[in-house]
Amino acid sequence: MKKVTIRIRQNPDTALEDMGKRFIKTWKTGRSIGNTLEFESPAALFRALTPRRWELVERLQRTGPISMRGLARELERDVKRVHEDIHELMEYGLVARTRDGKFEVPYDLIHTEFDLRSVA
Repeated sequence: MKKVTIRIRQNPDTALEDMGKRFIKTWKTGRSIGNTLEFESPAALFRALTPRRWELVERLQRTGPISMRGLARELERDVKRVHEDIHELMEYGLVARTRDGKFEVPYDLIHTEFDLRSVA
């Protein structure tokens, strides 16, 4: 199963420490422990993964590889806007292009996690 974790980290020190641990584990075992996307705040995450982009990712997971126009029809959205969203999601690695030019989500599982702590 190919998995990506989306994480919100408001403390850059712990993010750097965790990244180092993942790197060392991958180095020692020779196997990737999965991909991680990290955002510095909920606002940054929600700017990247708007409700329409999240809907696009969910639809791609259900339909499997599909053309841009086919996806726009599925979502009942303008092709130009779907094009913009797909390319933004490709920047984050959440959408990929297949060899035959279709688009897909290259993960079986997208896991999101974040902590909300009191200041006291």
